[in-house]
Amino acid sequence: MPTDILRHRSDPVARRAAAPEATAVQHGPGSRVILIRAGRIELEAALAATATAERIWAALPLFGVAEPWGEAIHVEIPIASGRDRTARLMARPGDICLWSEERRIILPFGPTPISRPGEMRMPAPVNVFATALGDVKVLQGVRVGEKVSLLRRPGEGMRQR
Repeated sequence: MPTDILRHRSDPVARRAAAPEATAVQHGPGSRVILIRAGRIELEAALAATATAERIWAALPLFGVAEPWGEAIHVEIPIASGRDRTARLMARPGDICLWSEERRIILPFGPTPISRPGEMRMPAPVNVFATALGDVKVLQGVRVGEKVSLLRRPGEGMRQR
């Protein structure tokens, strides 16, 4: 049985077929959308189909404090998650990330202090667990110490206990 697992992992066709699903963001009736509030700013984001997104969804609502770092907002949260196989060091506009080692959500909207020209470099490889549905440049209005909330978008289903 373990040989089948190893064979599946080493099969390049199986890896390519599975890769898009690992980070695919679902849009439509079955999609899950979160609402990010920071001060007077609101931003919606669609969750990806990843283990990190599942953990975040199950833990909502989450609350923290905004800590700007260059053109990114860091928010400490009480979620433990390992690094996904799809973790990456470079973010793209609209990525909503979890820095798993530091238990921080990172909301990048431009270059960070360690970025080179034309990139959005994260402090370590991050799990991209959602994609913003609006313009992330609105995050420029978030100030140090403002309360940040991650909530299920109204109508997305209540948390079951």
